[in-house]
Amino acid sequence: MNRILIFILAAILLTGCSASLPPQADEIPSQHPIAKYVDSDRTYPIDVYDPWEGFNRSMYYFNAKFDRYVFLPVVGGYEYITPDLMEQGISNFFLNLEEVRNFSNSVLQLKAKSSLKALGRFVINSTVGIGGLFDWATPLGIHRQREDFGQTLGRYGVGNGPYLVLPIFGPSNLRDTAGLVVDTAVRQAIYDQIEPFDDHPDQGAFEAGISLLQTVDTRHRLDFRYYETGSPFEYELVRLIYNKARMLEIQK
Repeated sequence: MNRILIFILAAILLTGCSASLPPQADEIPSQHPIAKYVDSDRTYPIDVYDPWEGFNRSMYYFNAKFDRYVFLPVVGGYEYITPDLMEQGISNFFLNLEEVRNFSNSVLQLKAKSSLKALGRFVINSTVGIGGLFDWATPLGIHRQREDFGQTLGRYGVGNGPYLVLPIFGPSNLRDTAGLVVDTAVRQAIYDQIEPFDDHPDQGAFEAGISLLQTVDTRHRLDFRYYETGSPFEYELVRLIYNKARMLEIQK
């Protein structure tokens, strides 16, 4: 995949460079111009609408530096001091909470099977799995299926909008950013209803600690490392993969 993308992008760059050169006397006109085969009204696989590319590239660079010098060292320290069994339990706990988001968005999309899966996973892991610390649903064949409000919007025909690289969060687009805001607001509303530290004098500190732990756990579960894809066109590669992955998630 990387080699194909590199070849295509290199061809595009070379084509752009050659277009600026003066015509040669012995130049032979093309017998089969590309316009004959390319429909200008059609979107091709490598095309991603990115009108804010300057900002996005700067944010991508910032995220890479933040990830290398702040995020990954914190994650590394977390992994060093936390036993593997406890790490897995923490991941299971936060993933179990996300089943509420998966369930609600599956219902909004009228996906009966996905709704039942999310509900079943939440009930099983919250009870037999001791509050979600253990994942008993997956061995039973009830696999996790991520659903979010960005997918819900896409399901009902809302387009991607411009590609957007968010601080810390990384690749997104205008539709998925709106979906992230909605999902976050709903999650916070639910947390406020079940807040276990509501009357504790250090409530703010507990909430901040749990949010930080969830953030570190999320990065801990991601294998991606900036500028380690082996591609000189990593920005374009990540942009393309994100766009196609979201398209597949909406269509499934």
